Amino acid sequence: MAKMKVRKNFQQARWNEPMIYELSTPGLRGIIPPVVEDEIEAAAGDVASALPEGLKRKTSLDLPEVAQKQILQHYIHLSQETMGSNLSNDISEGTCTMKYNPRLCETLIGNPGFADVHPDQEPETVQGILEIYYEFEQMLKQVSGMDKFSLQPGGGNHAVYTAASVIRAYHEANGEAEQRDEIITTIFSHPCDAACPATAGYKVITIWPDENGMPDYNAIKAAANEHTAAIFMTNPEDIGIYNVHADKIVEAIHGVGGLCFYDQANANAFLGVARAKEAGFDMCHFNVHKTFGTPHGGEGPACGAFGCKEELARFLPVPTVEFDGNKYYLDYDKPESIGRVRQYIGQSAVVLKAYAWSRMMGAEGMRECAEISVLNNNYMLNIMEKIPGVTHAFQGNGITRQEQIRYSFQELKEKYGVGSDDMNCRMGDYGIPWFWSSHHPWVIPEPMTLEPCESYTKEDIEEYCKVVEIVAGEAAENPELLKNAPYHTGMHRRVEEEDLDNPDKWAVTWRAYKRKAGVE
Repeated sequence: MAKMKVRKNFQQARWNEPMIYELSTPGLRGIIPPVVEDEIEAAAGDVASALPEGLKRKTSLDLPEVAQKQILQHYIHLSQETMGSNLSNDISEGTCTMKYNPRLCETLIGNPGFADVHPDQEPETVQGILEIYYEFEQMLKQVSGMDKFSLQPGGGNHAVYTAASVIRAYHEANGEAEQRDEIITTIFSHPCDAACPATAGYKVITIWPDENGMPDYNAIKAAANEHTAAIFMTNPEDIGIYNVHADKIVEAIHGVGGLCFYDQANANAFLGVARAKEAGFDMCHFNVHKTFGTPHGGEGPACGAFGCKEELARFLPVPTVEFDGNKYYLDYDKPESIGRVRQYIGQSAVVLKAYAWSRMMGAEGMRECAEISVLNNNYMLNIMEKIPGVTHAFQGNGITRQEQIRYSFQELKEKYGVGSDDMNCRMGDYGIPWFWSSHHPWVIPEPMTLEPCESYTKEDIEEYCKVVEIVAGEAAENPELLKNAPYHTGMHRRVEEEDLDNPDKWAVTWRAYKRKAGVE
């Protein structure tokens, strides 16, 4: 550990920065748009009167009125209170695959030849972008074995909902939609594998693990019947265990007429190694925005590529990008399509970055990405399991973990009253971003989920483990130190934790905040 760099003197900015609306001063301007020239006004005519009444605003746009200097200060302050993969050791964000994102790929999307293109342009004028979509789809087909992909979904959850919609369309076409109203999933699959089918109107049956931590095959087989529409399963699940019974599970679901969807958000474990096709799955998705080297995002700067076998391709969202041998075009001629799931053809910037990353990596590089991810994870496990008070899910079952692991601080909680949230707060004081615990409810008590992707070095892993060791030692020596942390980060400890489960306290927009806070 010659290059150990634990940041014992870490100190992050803490600005207590107000919301930008609270900085607003009526009449203040950051920029004054130029007056429209007479020639342009004459050519355009009265644009406002041409708008339908239903599109016209009834009140002025409620935007903050802030000078340029204050805007710059505001966002610099916020950036100084942020930690992430480009600033710190972000092994913390298990299952989010926070790998390094090449700056070259980030630079590409600023190229005017891409950035200045409008999505409403005629296909003949955007042949380059359509070619990138088409070629990237071919790559996804190779690494999954699926026959067709849509790049419309705006993230992993969105791709899972797209799967639920395709499944419904398939059973409707076969006249079994009313009969097949159940979806099977597993407790350690991503919550969207239950939430999306439920949102789509399905009854969800959740399967718990067997004694080794794998989804109970016998329970799945018992749950499969004539009402089963499909199974949605993540593999490997977020506890890091790869389900070796996946092909048998697929066979059982197919045996009762159901479909099988493979949530591949954790594909960093098997990219270039295993494919959905060989396990018999009918559909799968990739989180393009993480697995394929672009920044992690959710339902916005993201892309959940949804793939399926040929028999389901007729239900895919429209349009799909096709090539006739001479030109690329958008195909809307799909009468059984579920329709659009997003505007235009999806998040083009993410697709371009992922395409570039894939070309740089090549087939061998993608496989090496998975191999190093698994190697890093098991090297980290070898250190972590020697730290007093740290255990991990289904420890001792003899199963090799894949690209991530769900650890537990239950022993520290029982001995010293210090749990996962306390450990999280204190680790921030050493410059480590707050780690991902797990989805609620905590099936693994006092959890901590870590994922050391292929771009982390041996020194990064050792640094992270050393901080865990230091903080675990502090928990034994001075529990109150952890219970009052953090002391040196921009983030405060959450107060009134129960409010997180109270919708009456939530405010996701400025208007909602003013209403709930009683601010006029």
